[in-house]
Amino acid sequence: MPPFGSVTGSGALASQPHVGLKRRGFIVSAGVVLLSVVTQPLIFGRFVPEAVLVHVGWSVMLLAMALVMRRWGMSIQRASTISGVLSLGALALDILFTGGLSSPLFPLLFALPLIVGVFTPGDLVTVWAIVLLTLVGVVGAAWLADGSPHRITGEVTVFLFMAWVAIYGGKMYRRMRLTECEAGRERLAALERLARSERLRAEAERSHAETERLALMGRLAAGVAHEVNNPLAYVKSNLHFLTEVVREGSPDLEECQRVLDETGQGVLRIQQIVTDLRRFSRETSDGEEHCSVEEALSEAERLASVRLRSLCRVVREVAEDVPRVRLSQRHLVQVVVNLLLNAADALDALEAQPEARRQLCLVTLRARREPGGVLLEVEDNGPGIPDGVLPRLFEPFFTTKAPGKGTGLGLALCREYLARVGGSLSAENRPEGGARFVLHLPEAASS
Repeated sequence: MPPFGSVTGSGALASQPHVGLKRRGFIVSAGVVLLSVVTQPLIFGRFVPEAVLVHVGWSVMLLAMALVMRRWGMSIQRASTISGVLSLGALALDILFTGGLSSPLFPLLFALPLIVGVFTPGDLVTVWAIVLLTLVGVVGAAWLADGSPHRITGEVTVFLFMAWVAIYGGKMYRRMRLTECEAGRERLAALERLARSERLRAEAERSHAETERLALMGRLAAGVAHEVNNPLAYVKSNLHFLTEVVREGSPDLEECQRVLDETGQGVLRIQQIVTDLRRFSRETSDGEEHCSVEEALSEAERLASVRLRSLCRVVREVAEDVPRVRLSQRHLVQVVVNLLLNAADALDALEAQPEARRQLCLVTLRARREPGGVLLEVEDNGPGIPDGVLPRLFEPFFTTKAPGKGTGLGLALCREYLARVGGSLSAENRPEGGARFVLHLPEAASS
């Protein structure tokens, strides 16, 4: 039985991979047509010399189509139509040489539109050409056999039914492919919109984070001048003292060494403040997404000390076995500084003399290991969080501060930073008075 793989593909879907597949189909079909000669004894009881020549010529034609497509770039649709018509002619000769209407190959004429429809899905030009030519062949064969109108009508009716199935199937296939292509374009457009939306969301998040960091800098700025002026004052005083001693000509070396040590400590304190502020305000990429809790708390306390020093005492309790956590130091410092400054604002609202308030007010930083990570608590003994505020405390843009005093993003971003690495942040009021913020930080993976 000769195959019709040579008519695979569709001009509407032509592309380099399709052309290559088409050429391979021609070559394979040529080989199968040639090998089908050996089945003639099984089908006809003998070799039919005329049919053998037809099959040889058929194979040569298919190989020629493959060569023409490669060398002269013939379109898939044209190649399908030509090979289909020539294959129909070869099949008609096969039928003629092997018994006409009584040939075992005659039923192939009825199946031919379906075969072509399978191998050329969506290529209606080729299907219609084969249907019309085959219809002529069926009518001619029936007329030559006995010319009976009843015989011709029966053969044509059966054939038209098979042709209708082939044509309708081709149309449905084309519609399905067009629908699939449209759905693919819509998916790509949706993915592009999603990617653009994600980029905008990431940019907005970075903008909010930058805004909040600068807002924290603004809240720190009020205490920076005082914090820098204190060491600067005794640096200037010590330099004046050293100048006078040098002028007198009889310096006390031990006293001068002590004064120089104090001066160096003052300069280092100023340098530390400036370094911390510059590092905190600068937008940097997080190279390492893990940090030491002890180091982060120390940096956060130094930064917040410009605001806390005149308000309260700060106590830091960090257990020795606290592991590194899965959060960048920049983000953990920002979270803790935000909580410390919120505590400072709450303590500042207490009605008491500054010195008395500093003795009474306390902020505690407490960290200890827990299963899977670290439990970090930031608490104060201030007035606590009002019951009406507590449920909305982490909502973006919600703030109880006066206009211009806060962005309403601080706590929302703090919770987002922790949630991103699998941690959490919650708030509660202490039974003995004051607020407590509880952070659960996941342990960093061991390298």
